[in-house]
Amino acid sequence: MHFQLSEDQLALRAGMRELLAARFDRDALRAALDRGAGVRQGPWRELGEAGFFALRVPEAAGGLGLGLPEAVLVFEEAGRALLPGPLVATELAAAGGLVPGAATGEAVVTAADVAGPGGGGGGGGGALVPYLAESDAVLVAGDVDHGVGGLGGDGGVGVVRVAGAVRGEPVAAVDPLTPLHRVRGAAVPGRWRAQGALLTAALQLGSAARSCESAVRYAGEREQFGQPVGGFQAVKHLCADMLVRAELARAAVYAAAVTGTVAEAAGAKLLADEAAVRNARDCLQVHGGMGFTWEADVHLHLKRAWLRARQWWTAGEAEELLAAELAAGSPASA
Repeated sequence: MHFQLSEDQLALRAGMRELLAARFDRDALRAALDRGAGVRQGPWRELGEAGFFALRVPEAAGGLGLGLPEAVLVFEEAGRALLPGPLVATELAAAGGLVPGAATGEAVVTAADVAGPGGGGGGGGGALVPYLAESDAVLVAGDVDHGVGGLGGDGGVGVVRVAGAVRGEPVAAVDPLTPLHRVRGAAVPGRWRAQGALLTAALQLGSAARSCESAVRYAGEREQFGQPVGGFQAVKHLCADMLVRAELARAAVYAAAVTGTVAEAAGAKLLADEAAVRNARDCLQVHGGMGFTWEADVHLHLKRAWLRARQWWTAGEAEELLAAELAAGSPASA
């Protein structure tokens, strides 16, 4: 089986990296931090026009008619750029034809996809919903406790128009570009949950790779005792470990996109979460005192990685799913 990226896939990835470099570079990231969260003020509509959300929409419906492998590639690039917004939920809504305008970027769709304190995404306390105030619709599992039923619920997914119908309690978020609200009674949607976890893993993969690159670049520039700090064995080992984690995660994410099984998606989420969090920590270590400052971007990758590690599947949930699939011996489709 041939696992090398095709020319079309390489061109797709390069085109998305070029678009994000032009529309969401470091200056744009810092501007977003200064003004606070604002999805519609960023390149959201341009992403829609470029087909970011319509990759898996059938060509007959105006999409690109591609699959999970291509979606994973563009989400990896979004993770590298630390692009904010409910990217995964909007893509799932577009692919499922749940919300008009999601595929073109005209609609912003979020989901109850962040596990609250205590683990799972749901229960009496409710899941956490990112970007609720800026979204046109929210994907939840079943009804929420405001008398608003799931519209077009299918396989455990309800689409609820926001427009004042869904109210949430603001919750302090570790990531300054991801506002959170707790919606009581809401739970993570069951359908497409594996796909949501896989796309989130692709975001984590992009962040892990970017942290590795930043650490290697800084280690080659920063000098101490008359030589670059990258020449010291301890720093070499940190950078080498970061590369190994990123490449293991890449292999798992790409494989899961091809096989489309729950077990592969769970394994990919576990490896990508670990790579994103640990690489950001090690990148901070390589940067030393500079890494702790607000001016450095290292802490932004770490905070986003912490948050994504609780989206769609937590580590505990992914481990349980992986163990169940392995015990069953017949992998289920994502």
